[in-house]
Amino acid sequence: MAESLIVAVAESLITKFASRAVEQASLALGVYQELQQMKKTMALVKAFLLDAEQKKQQNNALSEWLRQIRQVFAHAEDIVDNFECEVLRKHVVSSHGSFCRKVCRLFSTSNPVVYRYRMGREIKDIKKQLEKVATDGHMFGLQSSDKDTKVLNAREMTHSHVNVSNVVGREHDKQKIIELLLQDDHHDRSLSVISIVGFGGLGKTTLAKVVFNDTSIEECFTLKMWVCVSNDFELRNVLIKILNSAPNATNEKFKNLDTDQLQIRLRSSLQREKFLLVLDDVWNENRVKWDELKEIIETVGNKGSKILVTTRSHSIDAMMRTKFSNSYILKGLSEEDSMSLFVKSAFDDGEGKNHPELMEIGRQIVRKCGGIPLAVRTLGSSLFSRVDRKEWENIRDNEIWNLKQNENDILPALELSYDQLPSHLKRCFACFSLASKDFDVSSSYVALLWEALGFLSPPKQNETTHDVANEYLRELWSRSFLTDFLDMGSTCRFKLHDLVRDLAVYVAKGEFQILYPHSTSISEHAQHLSFIENDMLGQDLVPIGARTIIFPMEATNDAFLNTLVSRCKYLRVLDLSYSEYESLPSCIGKLKHLRYLNLSGNKKLKGLPDSLCKLQNLQTLDLRGCIKLQNLPKGIRKLVSLRRLLVTTRQPDFPDKEISKLASIETVELYSCDNLESLFQAIQPRSLKFLHLSGCGGLKSLSFHVITNLESLVIFKCSKMELSMGLSNLNSIPDSRLKLLVLQSLPQLVTLPEWLQGSVNTLHSLLLVDCNNLEELPEWMSTLTSLKLLIIEHCPRLISLPDSTHHLRNLEHLEINDCPELCKRCQPGVGLDWHKISHIKEVIIGEPEE
Repeated sequence: MAESLIVAVAESLITKFASRAVEQASLALGVYQELQQMKKTMALVKAFLLDAEQKKQQNNALSEWLRQIRQVFAHAEDIVDNFECEVLRKHVVSSHGSFCRKVCRLFSTSNPVVYRYRMGREIKDIKKQLEKVATDGHMFGLQSSDKDTKVLNAREMTHSHVNVSNVVGREHDKQKIIELLLQDDHHDRSLSVISIVGFGGLGKTTLAKVVFNDTSIEECFTLKMWVCVSNDFELRNVLIKILNSAPNATNEKFKNLDTDQLQIRLRSSLQREKFLLVLDDVWNENRVKWDELKEIIETVGNKGSKILVTTRSHSIDAMMRTKFSNSYILKGLSEEDSMSLFVKSAFDDGEGKNHPELMEIGRQIVRKCGGIPLAVRTLGSSLFSRVDRKEWENIRDNEIWNLKQNENDILPALELSYDQLPSHLKRCFACFSLASKDFDVSSSYVALLWEALGFLSPPKQNETTHDVANEYLRELWSRSFLTDFLDMGSTCRFKLHDLVRDLAVYVAKGEFQILYPHSTSISEHAQHLSFIENDMLGQDLVPIGARTIIFPMEATNDAFLNTLVSRCKYLRVLDLSYSEYESLPSCIGKLKHLRYLNLSGNKKLKGLPDSLCKLQNLQTLDLRGCIKLQNLPKGIRKLVSLRRLLVTTRQPDFPDKEISKLASIETVELYSCDNLESLFQAIQPRSLKFLHLSGCGGLKSLSFHVITNLESLVIFKCSKMELSMGLSNLNSIPDSRLKLLVLQSLPQLVTLPEWLQGSVNTLHSLLLVDCNNLEELPEWMSTLTSLKLLIIEHCPRLISLPDSTHHLRNLEHLEINDCPELCKRCQPGVGLDWHKISHIKEVIIGEPEE
């Protein structure tokens, strides 16, 4: 399936061939003509690829041809990136290198004569290979085509919080589950388990959420807990999840407790409570593990306590049954309910009736979905705003439906939606195959990965690569590939449904691979590898052409790391987060293609080799949580491509001047830099867009001039910082570009800072969290005309909202939690402040304290 990604590779390469850097390098090395000829041949091959994609399922020889092209393209991509590396190297030498170093360069492995000869030979070799595969392509009778699926305009977005009005055809199921949960079992404390059973995509979790939030359940159970279990059913981990899910959970670090201490805490929490515990997405088939958990909780809690389980497996349901258990087998939607859901997904409200022919084809498509809501919704979303009858018929008649699948498998439905994606989104989607299940994904991590691998289109003027990534994610969300999507303007968060992740694994097979414990082999052409545990395979099994290596947590294999760094010279992504290395090999400076280096959470890392500053392609350096790191490496100004720097360091002086010389720097994030007192006082990088300050207890000042160009500002646990930022010295408040502001755990915050008025036309999201002394929100807050998301949590002294809050007409999402008086005043329909917020689409108000 990975062959479906090569159209995007071809497009990316053709774009790179036209770049100024590649043109300059090829002219300087005397290979310009060869490169231009290669570009023409590649464009010819690309013209056949779309047709080949449609026919490969019925032709094994064609699939092999596509695999050959993929290898040639990968080699060509490395050559083009080599050119870009050479341009950057020359720039750094001319800007920072001494005369002696320039002379020595002539006798190094980068000698221009040797380099020119080698590159010329490799280009000619690739050119011959391309010409051969182009000739072979004629044997398959392929038609030349430049047509590709284009990105559609996303529909109006709403928050992915479960809304009963959006759940179709499950009212009967909901009532049945509630009856099972509320029924009197006529017993004392024997554990009662209710299971919702059905295969993936039927909406088990959605149904459980609707039940969990029903008012009758709220009234019946004094304690409700939701735990997503998934593959992790280790007793200690499940106990921690349950304790953390309790509404009265404190900030205590349960991870520091052993299993015996955890079970004592849990018994204490559940004692004398009538509780409902949801165990969502259970995969564990080990009866011993279930019996361990059951033994701990079956004798506590009041009469009527229940466990609600969702699982795909009937055998798991049978294993977890007790004397007073019940199972509810969830079935597919009826054809009418499926059609209703399909119409909601494929058309704007009321539009379906204007297209009777498409509605009939839609009904035929719905019948193939077997009543599976996920399949119905994804296919409907893929056709949203399309009115071409042929496109609808292609979905209906596509032969992929006839492919052999496992029983109850819905990959055919999902794969059709995948096939409708533009080619550039297919490669991005394939990256999700490296994500773990139940992973709450941040757009920032996804953006870093996509950017490092060259999957993103060049940003437009006044855009960042992060903006491009968010645009891609919104498109994937609009096509129902993402769930629990929360758009915060400059960033977003989301989750992946298991089946969507399964689809990503399916389409990425052969190019992306997760190596589980005791894996015995790596795909010959794998480029992106993620190791799950520390028993990594022999070093010689890792492909030389690997682009991505993600190490397991607590990795300590020095020999593997040294060999990998020496062997895999084409690495773009190296993720060593939460490993236990004290140092890095100095040869890391030879990874000239490396763009993303993640060392976060390495608590034993004391220093970095200065050779790291030779990585002129490096775009992201993540050093968060490196609590023993004394200093940043010398010469950081030479990292000319660096866009994001995330740091924990003991040094008292941040290298402002060096950082400000980095023309590409967009993001600076500082974590637990306790020795730091000031930041960007005399100088600031003009390109800086995102600034995150967390746990910098000694930081006293940040000049306001830094804020004016920022799009995102997060200040967390910086208790000594003066939030006015010198505004009293200014005659007026300058305009700023701020889209996201997070103020968290700041005891000095009493009201919003005056400088925020400079963002009245740009601020999208405002989060105020754990500000114990916040007493008021100013009346001028109503001038924030672009504000769409407002979250206020644990601000106990905040009593009311400004009278002018109703003027925030663009505000779409409001959450207020753990603010006793404010929650009381904002209760829907009855609170004194309800009239100020009743116009907002999505309002989530926590329960007021009694």
